[in-house]
Amino acid sequence: MIKKILFIFLFIILLTGCKKEELIIVNGDNIKIEVGDTYQIIFANKDLDGKATYETSSGIASVSNIGLIEGLEVGECIITIRIDKLETTINVEVVSDLGENFLDPYLNVDILDFYNNYEEATSYLDSYFRTKHNLMSGSIEVPNQVPNISNYQPKDGDKLIRNTSSYYADDGNSYYIVDAYGNVCDVIYRGGAYITLEEVAAYVLAFGDVPSNYVFGKTLKPTYSPWGEYLRLNHTYFSGDTSRYPYEPLLPRISGEGGDLDYYEIDLGTTGTDCDPNYLARIYNDGLTIIRGAARICYTRYDSDGNNIIDINEKYVFYTYNHYNDFQEYLNYYGGWGEMFGNITGGGKLSSREDYNPTPYVPTAYQNFV
Repeated sequence: MIKKILFIFLFIILLTGCKKEELIIVNGDNIKIEVGDTYQIIFANKDLDGKATYETSSGIASVSNIGLIEGLEVGECIITIRIDKLETTINVEVVSDLGENFLDPYLNVDILDFYNNYEEATSYLDSYFRTKHNLMSGSIEVPNQVPNISNYQPKDGDKLIRNTSSYYADDGNSYYIVDAYGNVCDVIYRGGAYITLEEVAAYVLAFGDVPSNYVFGKTLKPTYSPWGEYLRLNHTYFSGDTSRYPYEPLLPRISGEGGDLDYYEIDLGTTGTDCDPNYLARIYNDGLTIIRGAARICYTRYDSDGNNIIDINEKYVFYTYNHYNDFQEYLNYYGGWGEMFGNITGGGKLSSREDYNPTPYVPTAYQNFV
């Protein structure tokens, strides 16, 4: 059964010299779900004091301690949310069948109007219908080459922590992204279209595949693709062969160097990469042409038997924006990027086969955030 996700963003208005005012629900306080379906309450403001508590007025719906509402039987109830001394409510209607609400909402969409008034997908079903019409599900802001790293990155001793929790919903079709504190801050959907570093990195980690706007080839022009300026290229095997490319650092357990995990690579379309003179510092895709740049994501796709990797501890995702000279590991949380390692980090010359000094992969500590 398709489960829908409600984004309910809660934040507190803070004024200089004033106390906290009211607890605000940004996009509505009435939801309707089917029996057995769920909605996830997501907090936008990470500065809320205290931990939210949830209370339901009846057995019509349940709510977990992380704000996941589930419809149990037909009827209506009220969910009360409390944070410190602040309180608000959500009205929940549980029905047996949403029926006509599942009609394709993008059947006759005006694409120009869709993107002029763009909002990200709000559920797996919403994302599913968008993909049918080659419409984006995630943020459409083209990222800069350098990752935005969280101001707080948890450590275990001197090692950065890699989050090993994986929180899925909708029969594995929705994946919740958490921040450095373990709070849910975003959600991505299997089969959706994504272009930002954070969403694409989370996508390949969560689903072991690429978003729907990616293709295997390296030459397809945006004018020949229904994805247009959101087309992304180069979903191919990455050997990591350090004998051919001695300036590249060795990625963990990579099959091209005798390991047991097959890595694949994809382009990460940025606003331009300026660290490699062989690649123009221009936007990746302007809707007419693609300048591929030097930014790539490399991720583990298959094990040594050709099976999809299921164990979160065997899933690796790395980002390079200087064409494989240096990498940073995605740590499975928003803004979570590991220490840079590789050739330039070690003092070598860019892509040089004579003057190179790649530093080794920097191991991380594994810990469940949620």
